[in-house]
Amino acid sequence: MADRLPVLFCDGIIEANVTHGVVRITLGQVGGDGKPVPCGQLILPLTQLPGTATAVANLVKQVQEKIKEAAEKTQATNASSAPSAFKFS
Repeated sequence: MADRLPVLFCDGIIEANVTHGVVRITLGQVGGDGKPVPCGQLILPLTQLPGTATAVANLVKQVQEKIKEAAEKTQATNASSAPSAFKFS
């Protein structure tokens, strides 16, 4: 059985910087006072940033397409709600 990967929930990016060819992206969660609080850091080589950004942009496009398809199915069938989960590989 494979070990579970760490799970990190974030609401957005607080800051990002590049030092010595390494990208550090500080992720944040909305705290109880409504202000962002750091919750983790994504660290990757600068050379991997374009590929990572492209993969995330492609995921956003796929999610938007799935949401549009679900909305169209909902309208066509007069269903009360759209699916709330999608899987991508």
